[in-house]
Amino acid sequence: MKSALAIATVMLLAGTAAPAIAQQADPLAEVTAQGDRTARVAKQIWDWAELGYLETRSSGLLQDELDREGFKVKAGVAEIPTAFVAEWGKGGPVIAILAEFDALPGITQSTSSARDPLAEKLAGHACGHNLFGAGSLTAAIAVKRWLEKTGTPGRIRLYGTPAEEGGSGKVYMARAGLFNDVDVAINWHPSDENSGAAQTSLANRSAKFRFKGVSAHAAGAPERGRSALDGVEAMNMMANMMHEHTDMDTRIHYVITQGGSAPNVVPDFAESFYYVRHPDADEVRRLWTRLEAAARGAAMGTGTEVEWEIIHGNNPLLVNETLQKVMDAKLRSLGGVEYTAEERAWATEIAKSFGEKAEPLEDAAKIQPYAKSLGYGSTDVGDVSWTTPTVGLDTATWVPGTSAHSWQAVAASGSTIGFKGAQLAAKAMTLMAAELFTNPDLRAAARAEFDASRGPDYEYVSLLGDRDPPLDYRK
Repeated sequence: MKSALAIATVMLLAGTAAPAIAQQADPLAEVTAQGDRTARVAKQIWDWAELGYLETRSSGLLQDELDREGFKVKAGVAEIPTAFVAEWGKGGPVIAILAEFDALPGITQSTSSARDPLAEKLAGHACGHNLFGAGSLTAAIAVKRWLEKTGTPGRIRLYGTPAEEGGSGKVYMARAGLFNDVDVAINWHPSDENSGAAQTSLANRSAKFRFKGVSAHAAGAPERGRSALDGVEAMNMMANMMHEHTDMDTRIHYVITQGGSAPNVVPDFAESFYYVRHPDADEVRRLWTRLEAAARGAAMGTGTEVEWEIIHGNNPLLVNETLQKVMDAKLRSLGGVEYTAEERAWATEIAKSFGEKAEPLEDAAKIQPYAKSLGYGSTDVGDVSWTTPTVGLDTATWVPGTSAHSWQAVAASGSTIGFKGAQLAAKAMTLMAAELFTNPDLRAAARAEFDASRGPDYEYVSLLGDRDPPLDYRK
C-alpha cells in the first residue's frame, strides 16, 4: 500500500494543483504587475556591466528595490561587500531565490543585431546575469506580495550572489552557512531555450599560476635571463599532454594573462589562468594534483620559480528530480516566449550570424523535453545544491542557437526578448515558490531525495579550501 507521502508526490508530478493554491490569489498577477520593473532593472544592470565582486551599483539597485518593498536586507554577508540576503515574512518554511548580476570581461556589444562592440565599455552581460538578477527580484517581490495578501505563513529570501563568473560567490555564502536553514532554493538562468529538465554540471577549480624569472636583454645577454614566459609555455605544453590522458568528461583550459611587454626583454614575470573541470569533484582534485606537478616541473626545467593562487572552485549540481519535475510542469503550464513582429525581424538578423548553427525562431516558444543529462558548464549554484534542495530552470532570453558568452547573448540580454525571458522565469519561480509554501508533502519528498542523494555521512566541503573571497580577481 502506498504511503500518503508517495500518493501526494505522484499527484504533484502528474500536474495536480494543490487545493490551497487554487483557492488563493493568483500569484502570477503579481509578476505581471512588475513587467516594467523587470525591464528597467535588467536594462540598468546591463548598462553598468560590472565585473565580479565589483558590482556595487548593481547589487545596490537590487537592495534598494527590496528595501522599498519591505524586505529586511542584510548586506556584506560572507565577507563580500556586494553579497546580500533580503528576507520578508515569518514562521513557516524558508524558500530562497538566487540572484546574480556580474558581467564578463573582454566582450561588449550594443543591442544591435549586427556586431557592434562598444569601445567605452570593458565588459558585457554575455551570460545574461542582468536578466538573472532582475527576474529573481521580480519573483521574490511577487511571492512576498502573494504571501502578504493570502496570509500564508513562511519566509521568502532573495540571495544576492556576486561573482558567479569565476569568483564562486555562492560558495563563500554556502561555506558561511547562509543556506543552512533554507527548505528549498530556486534559481534560473538565461538561455536560448526553455527547459525545466534535470541537468547536472561539472565541478571545477581554477588558479592563477605565477612564474618568476630573471630579466635581461634578449639579444645582448640572453644567458643572464630566465624567462618566466618559458615557464608558462612549458606548463601549457605539459598540461596539454596531460589532457590527452584523461577521461572524456575532463575539461582543461587556460589563458596567458601576462606574458611580458617587449620581445627584446626577457620577462621576469608571467601568469596563466587555468580551469579544470569534471563531473566528479574528487576527480577534479586528482587532476589538480597532476596540474600542480606540471607547474613545478615547468619551473624546474626553465630555471624559474612558480606559485599559484586558487581563485574559485565549484561542486557539481546535485539534481533533485522531485523538484525538477514539478518545475517542468509549471513551465509547461506557462508556455515559452512569443516574439512580436519587430522582435522576430531583429532575431532573424541575429540568427543569420550563426550560419549553419541557426535554430528555428519558433523554438523560443517551445518547452524542451524533460530529461536528466550532464551539462558541461559549471556554476556555483552547485555548492548551494549540496547544502539545501535546489531547483532551477532556463528560459529563452536569447535567440535560438545563441551561445552563452557571445556578443549575440550580450545584445539579446539588453533587449525586449531578454526581458520577456526574465518575466517568464519570474512566473515559473513564483509558481514554484507558491507550491512549496503550501505543499508540505512536496517539501518532505524533496528533502528525502536530497538526503538519500548526499548519503548518511555527507559533509559539505568546498573546492576552495579556507581561502578568503578573491575580491580583486577582476581588477
